[in-house]
Amino acid sequence: MDFKPLITLLAIVNPLAIVPFFIHYTQGFSAAQRRRTILISSFSAFAVIATCALVGLQVLAFFGISLASFQVGGGMLLLTSALSMLNAQPAEAKTTQREVEDAAARDSIAVVPLTIPLLTGPATMSTVVIHADQAKTLLQHAALVGYGVVVALATALCFALARPISRALGQTGINVMTRLMGLILAALAVEVMADGLVKLFPALS
Repeated sequence: MDFKPLITLLAIVNPLAIVPFFIHYTQGFSAAQRRRTILISSFSAFAVIATCALVGLQVLAFFGISLASFQVGGGMLLLTSALSMLNAQPAEAKTTQREVEDAAARDSIAVVPLTIPLLTGPATMSTVVIHADQAKTLLQHAALVGYGVVVALATALCFALARPISRALGQTGINVMTRLMGLILAALAVEVMADGLVKLFPALS
């Protein structure tokens, strides 16, 4: 079984890097509210990954986008995310302050901004769609959805242990982990772009 999609997803989502945001957004929450936030954000992350794995290719076909072009574009997006992580920033795009304030007012921070875009944004979606095309059997497609379960469980664990993790690692430790994940993601991004470019320009092979 190919675990590269799982490694890539864990590197992009990197729930450890989102722990400080989770602590910030859930300040003043009761234990029950915090548990509900963890449950919703974890399930939402799984839902995004599973949806992209099951219908992402159909969406590309609807818009007439070739997978090779999507691989090059997605690889560039992954590389941009990796560069952000190498600077100890979350891989996915951040929300604006107005969006954060609105989300808090609606009591929906579990979905916005925690799940989208901090945990699962464009880079995550691109990765899942690319690997969905490479899945040739039903078992491989099921494994890709299963990786979404693993990501959701990792997210739930990190958020549930947010305060102990923050105390143990400190901001410096979290930054180091984020940079290491960014280095791994950069290498994977180059592979994705190279594969797409060879499909678009066979002479490169």
